[in-house]
Amino acid sequence: MRPIEIAPGIYDVGVKDWNIRDFHGYSTYQGTTYNAFLVVDDKIALIDTVKKEFADQMLRQIATIVDPRRIDLVVSNHTEMDHSGALPRIMHRVGEDKPVYCSKMGLKGLKQHFRAPLNYQAVSTGDELSLGRRTLAFLETRMLHWPDNMFTYLKEDQILFSSDAFGQHYAGPENFDDEMGEAVMPHAKKYFANILLLYAPLILKLLDQVGKMGLTFKMICPDHGVLWRRDMHKILEAYGRWARQETSAKALVVYDTMWQSTRHMAEAIAGGLAAAGVRALPLDLRHCHRSDVMTEVLDARAVVVGSPTLNNNVFPTVADFLTYMKGLKPLGRVGAAFGSYGWSGEAVKLIGAELGGMNFRMVEPGLRLPYVPDADGLAACEAFGRQVAAAMGGNA
Repeated sequence: MRPIEIAPGIYDVGVKDWNIRDFHGYSTYQGTTYNAFLVVDDKIALIDTVKKEFADQMLRQIATIVDPRRIDLVVSNHTEMDHSGALPRIMHRVGEDKPVYCSKMGLKGLKQHFRAPLNYQAVSTGDELSLGRRTLAFLETRMLHWPDNMFTYLKEDQILFSSDAFGQHYAGPENFDDEMGEAVMPHAKKYFANILLLYAPLILKLLDQVGKMGLTFKMICPDHGVLWRRDMHKILEAYGRWARQETSAKALVVYDTMWQSTRHMAEAIAGGLAAAGVRALPLDLRHCHRSDVMTEVLDARAVVVGSPTLNNNVFPTVADFLTYMKGLKPLGRVGAAFGSYGWSGEAVKLIGAELGGMNFRMVEPGLRLPYVPDADGLAACEAFGRQVAAAMGGNA
C-alpha cells in the first residue's frame, strides 16, 4: 500500500493487515486496516500511528512524502495498541522531543503502556492547534470505546479523523466508501454490533453534541476500513438507528446441538415464527461465528437460545455466546430458551436466567423436550415459535 492523497496535502499513510482473522474474539475474515494520516502544512502533523509490527512500513510510506524527521507533532486519538503500538518507534525516528497530543486519559494510558519519556501534551474538547493554514480541533469521546478516545477535526477541510468510530474491519482494494457502494454497510454494521453497541447511549449523546456544534463533514476518516467521502449521511444515520437499538420483525434462533435433537427443535421453532410473519434465522453456533451472530442481534427483536444439557450445564458454545452477548448489552429484546435433554435438563433454566439477567422480556416457561422430539414435540416447538412471535408484537 502506498500513501493515498485524500485531499490536497493530506495523506493516508496507514497500512492494510490482510491476514488478521481474529480481533478480540471478533472474526476479521477480510482483514483490517490501521489508518493514519499525515497533514502537510507550515507544520506537519501525523494523526495516529499503526500496530507495532507495521511501524517500519508506515515510516517508509511517510518517507515517500517527507522526511519523517520533518514531522512537527503527532496526535494520538486512541491508546489501544492497534493505533499506538508503533508510537515509540515512530517517535524515535521523528524525534522524541516532538509533542504527542492526546486526551488527559490518553496521556495516562500512553505513559502506562510505554513507560517512555515522550513529550505528551494533554488536550480537551474545544482546544485547537494551528498548523499554519489549517487548524486541528479536538473533541473528547470518552468510552467510544475506551476512556481515552477523542476525535480530531481539521476545520478548514471539514475532515473528521474519527478514531474507532464509523470504522469497519475490512481490508480490500478499495479505499473509499464510494468505491464499495452498499457492500461497505455490512462491515460497518458488524463493527458497531461487536465493538460499539455497549456504548449506544453515549453514541446518541455524541451525535447530538456534534449536531449542536454545527460540525459539517466533507470526509470522515476512521482508523479502520475505508474512508467516507460520499455517503457521510448514510453512516451517520445508521449510527443513530443502531444506537437507538431499533429492531425489525426478525427473530434469531441461536443454538448448538449434540445429537441433532436441539437442531430439530430450533428449525421447528423457526418454522413457527415464520408462520406468524416473522423473519426467522436459525443460527448454529458450530457453523456461525459469535461475532456474525451478534451482528444479526443488532436489529433482531427476539433472540431465542437453545442448548442440550451437558454435565448439568449449558453447552460450551452456547455459554460462550451468552457471555459475549451479555457484555455488549443489547436492550429491549424478547428472549426465550429451549433445549433437549436426557436424564436432566438444567440448560433451559440456566439460559433463561442469563437472558433475564440481560433484561430481555422473557417468554416463559422455556421449552424442554426429552431425547428425540416426536411429532407432538415438534408441534410444541412450532407453537413456541408462534408464542415468541406474539411476544414480539409490532409487525410480527
